Amino acid sequence: MRLRHIEIFQAIRQTGSVSGAAQLLHVSQPAVTKVLQHAELQLGFKLFLRVRGKLQATPEALELEREVDKVTESLQGVRRLAQSLRRDPGHNLRIGATPALALSLLPPAISEWTRRYPNIVCELSSAHSRELVQNLLMREIDVALSLQPPDHPGLKAQVLAHSVLVVLAPIDYWADESKGRPLPLMELAGAPLIGLSSADPLSAKLDSYLKAVEPPPRVSIAVQTYSLARAMVESGAGLAVIDPFTALGASPATTAIRPLAPALPISLYAVTRADEAPAHTLSNLLEIFSRRAQEQLDRLMDKG
Repeated sequence: MRLRHIEIFQAIRQTGSVSGAAQLLHVSQPAVTKVLQHAELQLGFKLFLRVRGKLQATPEALELEREVDKVTESLQGVRRLAQSLRRDPGHNLRIGATPALALSLLPPAISEWTRRYPNIVCELSSAHSRELVQNLLMREIDVALSLQPPDHPGLKAQVLAHSVLVVLAPIDYWADESKGRPLPLMELAGAPLIGLSSADPLSAKLDSYLKAVEPPPRVSIAVQTYSLARAMVESGAGLAVIDPFTALGASPATTAIRPLAPALPISLYAVTRADEAPAHTLSNLLEIFSRRAQEQLDRLMDKG
């Protein structure tokens, strides 16, 4: 099938008629009919049958549709990439961040940065680490903030801050005198722990870390995001081992924070494309991110 065949095929699938497809694509009905007939001639089978006045896809067309959708998705990616390549990098900066960082770090940092550069448009987005990698490779963003280093040769990472994972617990879980102090790993033995989804990049690292705990923590709830883990702790469902940026967003009236001992290190990364020079203002932005991140991390013990 040619690209024009695919375009007509999808328009008919969407509208259910030749006239609807013609209207959707802003062409004449005879033009749509001619392209459809040419596609069916090349394929050697019918794509649509008329059923009660509507064009209904044949079984063969339904099988083709799965692959057609993949081609369409790729074409949309090409269009997005072309649009990104046309933009003027001096007039806007596109920043992506994981949900936890988008909520905790982006607002104060971007507020400071836009006061410094009021004429540059700043586009913000939030996605998980794997999606941010794809967004960077497709040139849909210029920099990504993540707690995971990229595993791709086309990307490079700069460390902005170092920290450790922390344990977040309901406010009355620990005695007052222990709050804020490092939590010995073995104190997690048998504890009701909110687990991380196996799809999370930190899940395997955390599982390996907790292997020394006997009896192991009781994991009856697993979540896909740190923010949801924090919400579960705030509701009293158990403890969570999460990043400090997410933990610091928890309510001090209902939760307490303690770093683990021995420490389980974590870093904040700024990820960019390896094959191009960054926008001239990016270094200033990363300096703000680094400073603001450290300010938040310095609050960690005060909130414990």
